[in-house]
Amino acid sequence: MALLHHMCSIPFARAIPEREVTMALLQHMCSVPFARAIRARSLSIPSPTCVPQVDSQVLLGMSEQELQDLAIHFGQQKYRGKQLHHLLYKAKAKEIHGFSQLPQAFRTDLQEAGWRVGRSPVHRAVTAADGTIKILIKLEDNRLIETVGIPVEDDKGCSRLTACVSSQVGCPLRCSFCATGKGGYSRNLQRHEIVEQVLAVEELFKHRVSNVVFMGMGEPMLNLKSVLEAHRCLNKDVQIGQRMITISTVGVPNTIKKLASYKLQSTLAVSLHAPNQKLRETIVPSAKSYPLDAIMSDCKDYFLETGRRVSFEYTLLAGINDCAEHAVELAEMLHRWGGGYHVNLIPFNPIEGSEYRRPYKKTILAFAAALESRKITVSIRQTRGLDASAACGQLRNEFQKTPLLTVSDNELPQPQLMLQS
Repeated sequence: MALLHHMCSIPFARAIPEREVTMALLQHMCSVPFARAIRARSLSIPSPTCVPQVDSQVLLGMSEQELQDLAIHFGQQKYRGKQLHHLLYKAKAKEIHGFSQLPQAFRTDLQEAGWRVGRSPVHRAVTAADGTIKILIKLEDNRLIETVGIPVEDDKGCSRLTACVSSQVGCPLRCSFCATGKGGYSRNLQRHEIVEQVLAVEELFKHRVSNVVFMGMGEPMLNLKSVLEAHRCLNKDVQIGQRMITISTVGVPNTIKKLASYKLQSTLAVSLHAPNQKLRETIVPSAKSYPLDAIMSDCKDYFLETGRRVSFEYTLLAGINDCAEHAVELAEMLHRWGGGYHVNLIPFNPIEGSEYRRPYKKTILAFAAALESRKITVSIRQTRGLDASAACGQLRNEFQKTPLLTVSDNELPQPQLMLQS
């Protein structure tokens, strides 16, 4: 215990890279004689940064190098780690006892030491007429999260499969038009619980996922540590290009700057939904703590530091934020902060119990035209999977009737940031 108290201290975690901390713990607790001769049944390895939420005995999410190190410390050859990597990310094995390529002794050691793959069962899957599939995944604590697989075929006949993944169980930010926000909030997802959503989509479609968007349940910036760990895994291990990954946020103070410091080549999508602060506060309650000018300043700095254009999402709500004057005001604001931005218009998807309505098509097109005439690049998101309750939170709310924890603005979870090594 003295070793754990020492290694989990804040100065130590900041001074030593995560991998070295993990290795030290493995050397102390997973020595070859210990693992093979004693076969301990309760080996517990805490997270290197001592974030209680991270389950360090889950294989999914680990890199090839980490898996090789793990194999060595269980008395196996280094190549067994490569086999583990293949089983997790190519074969998509769900249980250690199914690792038939590995020696029985190695499998037994892993299981008796408390290691597991980290895959959860699909609780429900619903297919829409357009081929979109919404999936409910049942986590170990019986909470349900949603992910959506969206197949698209472009003009050239090339097929693309996008996985829209969740980063939290529910969402604490309570945007007024969002079903997820109405369903309450429970907790952040761990890295493997994010990665497994992509693997579940690939299994259902029997097709590789080409794009990932963090636009499902939850606010990614409130779980930035796990989101960045999952991003690394999806890029390096699942082999999805960084430019094919989008991280979406409604805005959490100080996190856009933090994300910029990692200089990812992925897209940052910021949910604006209004061209001015007063209107935005009525749609996005959390806007009161992160003024629009502060968000735009951070977005400008993000572009300067990463060279990556920021995309702005704008949900069109009939009679609320969809008139031509709003479009003009939005264009003027974007030009004031440097221009060169892209706006993605999202016609509102009706949700149960909402007073909002979807604008008419002519209103949507007029809004887009007003932006384009002012030299703002704009796209209109195609509505997919509407008949499968594909708006975030709808399907989960149908099956998980127990309300999740509700939080006040003063109790919002703080962003989990990765420590620089």
